[in-house]
Amino acid sequence: MSIKNIQNSENYKWGKNCDGWKLVDTNSLSVIQEKMPPKTEENLHFHENCQQFFYILSGIAEFQIENEIFIVEENNGIHIPKMKKHKIMNRTEHDLDFLVISEPKSHGDRINL
Repeated sequence: MSIKNIQNSENYKWGKNCDGWKLVDTNSLSVIQEKMPPKTEENLHFHENCQQFFYILSGIAEFQIENEIFIVEENNGIHIPKMKKHKIMNRTEHDLDFLVISEPKSHGDRINL
């Protein structure tokens, strides 16, 4: 057992200068804190087995889920069931910080479109 934060967790880079920190990394549960710089987005994708919950710590996120757009502001979250095509976007001029909680873990269960 230990207190987890971005200073003592494994860091990885993704997309265009985006960061992720693995706060919990087990086969059945993943909790990752991520930071997206302004004007960045990920690729549209889906997960066959994994459901996800995104919780916005700071900033404003824009999600495309299937053919709908959702704006999620700070201190709010959105659930994405498995098999739903989705992506997160930061269309603002400020960093976007958020948690991604995946059950089971999403690594190895991502199909890019």
